[in-house]
Amino acid sequence: MKVAIYGQYYQNSTEPIIRDIFVFFNKNGVEMVIEANFLEMLYEKKIVQKEYSTFHSHSQLNSSFDMLISIGGDGTILRAATLVRNSGIPILGVNAGRLGFLASVQKENIENFLQFVIAKKYTISPRTLLSLSCTPKNAEIQDLNFAMNEISVSRKDTTSMITIDTYLNDEFLNSYWADGLIIATPTGSTGYSMSCGGPILTPDVKSLVITPIAPHNLNARPLVIPDKTEIRLKVSGREENYLISLDSRIASVKNESVLVIKKTPFKINMVEIPGETFLKTLRNKLLWGEDKRN
Repeated sequence: MKVAIYGQYYQNSTEPIIRDIFVFFNKNGVEMVIEANFLEMLYEKKIVQKEYSTFHSHSQLNSSFDMLISIGGDGTILRAATLVRNSGIPILGVNAGRLGFLASVQKENIENFLQFVIAKKYTISPRTLLSLSCTPKNAEIQDLNFAMNEISVSRKDTTSMITIDTYLNDEFLNSYWADGLIIATPTGSTGYSMSCGGPILTPDVKSLVITPIAPHNLNARPLVIPDKTEIRLKVSGREENYLISLDSRIASVKNESVLVIKKTPFKINMVEIPGETFLKTLRNKLLWGEDKRN
């Protein structure tokens, strides 16, 4: 078995997790190829000493890899998705962060979970992504023009709201007067969109969510639409530019630019370990069914 490993380092919490993963894979003869910057950090922290093969970019990840292990939080998985791209390599998230919906493997039982990995006793959960095109073209979003959680537009360098003219399949929907607008995938419905009042979708739902950020027109509400819908946005405001974010990547876009958002032709494959389902994660993270009054 051959796995790629990518991660982020969090003081005190990550070190034992990394050691457990490396010890387990070495003991079971799993070939590990480590993202170069991550491995350099591991050497500096003296967490590992053995030499390993490395990869530097998405172009070096091919069909010879069985899986990519992401060590960190949900943000780390979103960055890992930019390495995997359309290769189809499944991603397994090991949670070293806090509130995570994507990183399903918890640090308490890493060895038990990894046993399922080497025995190939896991399932794949395909996740929808969104692509973005901009007219006129924007150099900051030419290459990495997709997002796994959400694409959002928001105001920049001003406290004034922006106006977002929104069209669905070329039919006018609404002009949102707001701080911004979020277009979320089912995966992203538990992220920024949820914090702005959007609904939670299960990962297999073929839908997207449009969620306004602090709308001035108070009758504007989150809207669930089919994921085959093409969304067109035209943003205007008092400043010359506004911000657009693709997950954690941010670009500055000129007023009156036209944005087209639609589903990508490829998906990201997330690994689900037996017993660690989305519904279980939802219950645990949102404390559903727990009485916290006492």
